[in-house]
Parts: sequence; structure tokens; C-alpha cells
Amino acid sequence: MYGIMRSMIGVTNLIFSVSMLLLTIRFWDRLYIVLKIILIIAISLFTVIQPVMIYMGARKQVKTVPNDMEIHLDDEGLHIISSKEKSKVKWKDVKGITKVLDMIIIYSTEVHGFIISKRMLGSEKEDFYDYAIGKFKEHRK
Repeated sequence: MYGIMRSMIGVTNLIFSVSMLLLTIRFWDRLYIVLKIILIIAISLFTVIQPVMIYMGARKQVKTVPNDMEIHLDDEGLHIISSKEKSKVKWKDVKGITKVLDMIIIYSTEVHGFIISKRMLGSEKEDFYDYAIGKFKEHRK
């Protein structure tokens, strides 16, 4: 949600929601019940329905992540290990690193990444972020 609301899509959603709210307030007493219901659904589309759907999708996606997954970082890159498979993302293939709220996201593609939360890192969050950013920038030169 945080990523969506900070993008152009989020701005568009906000403009649409505010416009629908203003239309509803302006014409509420003149509308038939069917149009009132449609306007309430339109207002709820980006403020209630979309966040709920994103949350449900995220919950479904989290269930597919193996419980025994481990992520290791070293000078070569990221090593992702689970009971079913192993994979490696070299630093030169990392697309970006972002610090959002209490998470650090290391992108392996433009849209897919590994989320590492503050809860996992504890007091080492800043050191981890500095190390990851340093390695990322080192391989971007």
C-alpha cells in the first residue's frame, strides 16, 4: 500500500476519491437510492476496497513463502536458501534497495524484492542497510 500511495496511481486514486466525495456531498439530496449506492461504492473503491484486496493478496502471498527461508548477504550478493531450493542474486543484478518505514527492500527485479523487516534485524538495521547500499553502489560503477 505504501508504494501504491506514493506513486502516480496513488495521486490518481486520491483525486478520484475526493472528486467522488465532493459529488456525493453536492448532489446527495437530489439522487435516487441506486445512484447513492453507486457513489458510496465509488468513494469506497480506493479507500476501502483496494486496500482490503491488496491485504488479502499479500496474506495469500506470505503463505507461499517457506517457513525455513533464509537470506544471507556477502560480498558476492544475496543467497536465498530454503528446504526446496537455493538461489543467488549477484550485487550487479540487484535493481535497487529501499528503506520504507521499518523495512528494507532489496529488489531482484523492478517489481520483485526481498523484504527484511526491522523485527528481523533489530538494532543492526542501519548497519545492514549501510552495508547493502555500499555493495549495491560499488557494483553500479
